[in-house]
Amino acid sequence: MKKINLAITGFMGRMGQQLIKSSKNNKNFKLVTLTENRLINKKFNNIKPELNTENAFKKTDIIIDFTVPKCTLEILKIASKLNKKVVIGTTGFSRNQENQIKKYAKKIPILKAGNMSLGVNLLMYLTQIAAKSLNDQYLSKIFEVHHKHKKDFPSGTALMLGKGIADGKNKNFDSIIGKKFLNKKSFPYGKKVNFNSIRKGEIIGEHEVKFSSGKEIITLNHEAFDRALYSDGALIASKWLMKKRPGLYSMRDLLNFS
Repeated sequence: MKKINLAITGFMGRMGQQLIKSSKNNKNFKLVTLTENRLINKKFNNIKPELNTENAFKKTDIIIDFTVPKCTLEILKIASKLNKKVVIGTTGFSRNQENQIKKYAKKIPILKAGNMSLGVNLLMYLTQIAAKSLNDQYLSKIFEVHHKHKKDFPSGTALMLGKGIADGKNKNFDSIIGKKFLNKKSFPYGKKVNFNSIRKGEIIGEHEVKFSSGKEIITLNHEAFDRALYSDGALIASKWLMKKRPGLYSMRDLLNFS
């Protein structure tokens, strides 16, 4: 079987480095391109790093992007021109940037996920089911912990869990977002969904959703121990996306949750 030519953007980052390791052990891929937003005069995996340009991506079949929103949009502009497929693991997009991604998805296949883990995406599905099943007497809140280097908060995954609650209650996501706390030891429930983000140490990722009626608390949670969890998921997503037509997809589409 012909291998899929893979490009990794932001390869010097934590996820970029993990993707290099995971792709080496995956028989479906051939790593052909590594890019960064600055020139690096050193080979990695026998590949000379490049800037994000048309020339850098010409020989690739698919691009996996774990960078920052501004860089992701620059990559999508190039990918749409070259007709390349893109898996986006970057988080922290504004509403306007999300709309730009949707426009690019009309031209090329894009899979975008705030989290590539199978377990986390199952958590999102269960969160939606819980929100749909529980009445309005149950208030909810979301807690997440990540390493001290992560800048955006709440995490993309926490926001996706919030969207799961909104979808379960058949409400607009923006209308249910409550307060966003950072590094609080405790935080309250509210009529809207409150978030608390902790940034410390080298923690890979922890997420917890709580529903409380005042008489009982229902807790759904997920804890990641190995960053390979996300890189393996990104490669699974990349292989799946190769057969898809232009459109904006998610891990939920891949996992075929109803």
